[in-house]
Amino acid sequence: MRALNVIERISKLLNRVGAVIAVLLIIYILGHILLEIALRLFGHSTFILDEYIGYAVATMSFLGLPYVLEKGGLIRVSLLLERFPETMRWPLELFSSLVTAGCFVWLSTFWFQNVLRSYSRGTVSETMAETPIWLPESAILVGMWLISITLLVRALKIMALRSGYSSSVN
Repeated sequence: MRALNVIERISKLLNRVGAVIAVLLIIYILGHILLEIALRLFGHSTFILDEYIGYAVATMSFLGLPYVLEKGGLIRVSLLLERFPETMRWPLELFSSLVTAGCFVWLSTFWFQNVLRSYSRGTVSETMAETPIWLPESAILVGMWLISITLLVRALKIMALRSGYSSSVN
């Protein structure tokens, strides 16, 4: 159980770092939009607003998702869970955590190959900025890994606590 607590603390720390980066990206988005508005008042532009805001939104979404899961903020369909006694809910929670983690791990293997391909080919965006595509793709990949780790830690915790597990305790 001690090892599980250490793993859980590391996961929570990584999730908080992801959440802080997501918040910073929200601030960046606001700043970039305000800058673009001010520049356009004078007939100028950064010419990269849509591209970089898109990268920021994707990165923010994937880096913020693990923290939201950890805090129980994701929308859950509990219609099925509520039909079972509390002591029998943990197998369903375990199943859903493992299946979802498996899906994210599976998707991240393909995404990782895509990042490597973009890096090795030197692929850049087709805009004035010519942003190396592997940079925003890597940020999304890190988010996929974080959500996978969070779900696996959740599954380990469910297995350790079994019927004492409550989905409100993460």
